Amino acid sequence: MALLRIDPSYVIELAYKVRAVMAKEGVVDRNDGSNPTDDGSHDILQDLPGDLTREEFREEIQGLDPDEQLELVALLWLGRGDAEIDEWDDLLAQAAAPKAKSTEDYLLGHPLLAEWWTEALEKLGER
Repeated sequence: MALLRIDPSYVIELAYKVRAVMAKEGVVDRNDGSNPTDDGSHDILQDLPGDLTREEFREEIQGLDPDEQLELVALLWLGRGDAEIDEWDDLLAQAAAPKAKSTEDYLLGHPLLAEWWTEALEKLGER
């Protein structure tokens, strides 16, 4: 059984946060002239400049211990089905390999990240 350094309940909290980021869509019409009361607040799902949701997630990942960042990447791969639980140490070693993107950019590049983290925690018996 893999031993996580990162708290599984914290991973669940991160999954909720990343779902909020991934639910956003591109800006449809910046100057639609409507107001939230009339349009049902649909603009809240647009990824507008100045919306800090994505940046807050990035900063939170950057603030984690490097080993915890590696575990988040390994959890992504485990949940996605790239490896099995008994290959946990190999996943961590692969996650530690030099990469072109930062950890937070890599994680944000996976729209199903929250689901894969949840799946990985279930495989590990942590959820």
